[in-house]
Amino acid sequence: MKLDLRPLLAGERLLAFDYELLLDIDPEDTSSFLYGVSFPSPMKVKGDITNTAGYMRMQLDLSVDYTAQCARCLSPISGTFSLDLEKTVAPRNLLGDLDEDKLDDYAIIEDGFLDMDEQLRAQIEMEFPARFLCREDCKGLCQRCGKNLNEGECDCLKKEIDPRLLPLQKLLDEMKK
Repeated sequence: MKLDLRPLLAGERLLAFDYELLLDIDPEDTSSFLYGVSFPSPMKVKGDITNTAGYMRMQLDLSVDYTAQCARCLSPISGTFSLDLEKTVAPRNLLGDLDEDKLDDYAIIEDGFLDMDEQLRAQIEMEFPARFLCREDCKGLCQRCGKNLNEGECDCLKKEIDPRLLPLQKLLDEMKK
């Protein structure tokens, strides 16, 4: 969505917005920071831009439902990601000499319009968690057979003893006798 900020640039004090943004991010794209995450519904964006004597400040709240996999046991997870965001809004010509790193602090007006979609997609990629857990104490998968250890113990690791520890096992067996 492109917001028309010409009324604010002409002296108006407030511009409120409320819209939905479809996140068409491919969950199978391994080069994306959002690999393995899908968004079943559009992102909800609500906020305003306030003009105070030429200084414009944007405040917005966004939320989006997501589905992903637990990083340890691969169980499906769903939830809602929310983010509150504040940025200074400024025309491109006023920011010409700033470093690229500092430009991230600004929402940049191009020809009187502010392109919200690209900035919000970039913000989601920066702020979204890199991995999820189904629960804090997730035990993950068995390294040998792949059984979900949250559902119970597996027997494959109990049967095999690390060959380096066999002398200790023999000693323990002798001590038990």
